[in-house]
Amino acid sequence: MNTLIIGSGGREHALANQISKSPLNNKIFVSPGNAGTAKIATNLNIDTTDFEAIKKEVLYHDIQMLIIGPEKPLVDGLYDFFKNDKDLQHVKVIGPSKRGATLEGSKERAKEFMANHKIPTAAYEAFTKESLAAGKKFLEQLKPPYVLKADGLAAGKGVLILEDLEEAKTELENMLMHEKFGEASKTVVIEEFLDGIELSVFALTDGKNYKILPTAKDYKRIGEGDTGLNTGGMGAISPVPFADKKFMQKIEERIVKPTIQGIIEEKIDYKGFVFFGLIKVDEDPYVIEYNVRMGDPEAEVVLPLIKTDLLEIFSKLSDGKLAEIDLILDKRTATTLMLVSGGYPEAYEKGKEIKGLEEVSSEAIVFHAGTRLEEDKILTNGGRVLAVTTFGEDYKKALSVGYRQADKIKFDKIYYRKDLGKDLEETH
Repeated sequence: MNTLIIGSGGREHALANQISKSPLNNKIFVSPGNAGTAKIATNLNIDTTDFEAIKKEVLYHDIQMLIIGPEKPLVDGLYDFFKNDKDLQHVKVIGPSKRGATLEGSKERAKEFMANHKIPTAAYEAFTKESLAAGKKFLEQLKPPYVLKADGLAAGKGVLILEDLEEAKTELENMLMHEKFGEASKTVVIEEFLDGIELSVFALTDGKNYKILPTAKDYKRIGEGDTGLNTGGMGAISPVPFADKKFMQKIEERIVKPTIQGIIEEKIDYKGFVFFGLIKVDEDPYVIEYNVRMGDPEAEVVLPLIKTDLLEIFSKLSDGKLAEIDLILDKRTATTLMLVSGGYPEAYEKGKEIKGLEEVSSEAIVFHAGTRLEEDKILTNGGRVLAVTTFGEDYKKALSVGYRQADKIKFDKIYYRKDLGKDLEETH
């Protein structure tokens, strides 16, 4: 089978890596890809939102499966573009329809979906610039901290958590009246703050059946001790040690099943990943948000733990036969460390040569996130540059291997957090 993966990050490299092991695999193409995907696939330099260009390459390279990595092409309707084009209808597409993608594309829509299907989440209200005064009044009724979320896609940066009421009112005005997050903050969701520990749960669904994948915890803040600015993710651990059997049963019964049932009842065309961003408050799970694709860096820890042929899973999923799959998972823990450019998530320089990759042992898988090839050199090409994934009996053992291997990699102003998992010591 010829496969095209859309995207350029660590998630897409992790997808390509798993698919490359499949006996069903013929050729893998990644668009636009990176220096890591170039070693196991053919990179195609096309824009992830240029649907006509994607169509042209799919037909030229006889692609039978399209796997959509990032959220934007899903929210823009790439799935629907393929399903509505007679030349492309034969292609298996992994990712939800445009309507399904609104679960990530609109925070307000996600909250309405949860309310309609009685899925536990924080109390909320949504506001526009016309209802700014009502929004400020709503803030006065809440206890701090105050949570403000841009309704649309804001590249992971559209959420503010503020302690001061006056600051929260000012930021609400900035979002609604001055478009702090552009189009994304035309509507702002204000919700109550939930205090607990976060985790992510992933499911694959064909729109009727589902399979739950390993849980993960990612680390968003740039600084150790979870301080500093939010990033796309500084590392991850899978599975999460505090998500025991009893807690997972609550997640499945209260959150996963009602979500899939909601997809069925609302007749949503959905073939792909459901990412449940959850928080554990006391002993109960609540949904913070939905994503409609695999997370990054969570993909780099979750996908390598799947022993079942991923291409076969995707093929059955596309045919509506996910129930036929026997999902076999690695019993070990996986961890990934994100190696980032100095200055990230603010201004940083690109084009730094990366050295030491050949010294990393087979104990680790190095996924490329923001890299490019220039002649025979691998250069940095983003804020998040490499993800170093390692395995162990538990997260501490996996991390000790990870740090040892990450130390071998060098580029100018390299930075990574050295405190992953510290927060888990108190919970487990």
